[in-house]
Amino acid sequence: MSAMKSVVLFALLLAATFAAAQESNPELKKLVEEDQAARTTKPNSDWMAVLKDDAKRRVLVRKMIDSGKLHTAEDYYGAAAVFQHGSEPDDFLLAHSMAMIATAKGEKKGLWLAAVTLDRYLQSKKQPQIYGTQFTFTDNSPVTQQPYNKSLITDELRKELGVSTLAVQDAQLKQLQSSRPAPSKK
Repeated sequence: MSAMKSVVLFALLLAATFAAAQESNPELKKLVEEDQAARTTKPNSDWMAVLKDDAKRRVLVRKMIDSGKLHTAEDYYGAAAVFQHGSEPDDFLLAHSMAMIATAKGEKKGLWLAAVTLDRYLQSKKQPQIYGTQFTFTDNSPVTQQPYNKSLITDELRKELGVSTLAVQDAQLKQLQSSRPAPSKK
């Protein structure tokens, strides 16, 4: 075989290997689809069952993370999406890290998810959120974003991260409050 044919063959093999290594994880993709379907196609779901399924998905995704089975921006974004529905501060912090990696690998929505997960982490640690991505719904209280440090992040920074401005958030909050029945007075 000529030297030129060997170089071409080597280049093709190298390209095929690189392309295969960069394919998104189909098992993770399926878990992400299940995670999202639980929130979009079943609005009146049994939330205890959803939370139980969320925990199972996190265990499976954590195994993928630990075994190095995430490679693409889509993989890291998907892992972040699953872990953002966690129950512990470390779930949200891991989701934040995954969103940052997704962003570094080119996923533009990763910035927004990084903001969301940081707000969830802060709230789970009883600290004010800083981007305003979280609205709290409880049976006996109106919808709120509190605690919320509205002055730390400017609207310009919010826009850069794909997060709604304060004016848009205020409108969203009013809409959510008006669409929910008033809390019962006991």
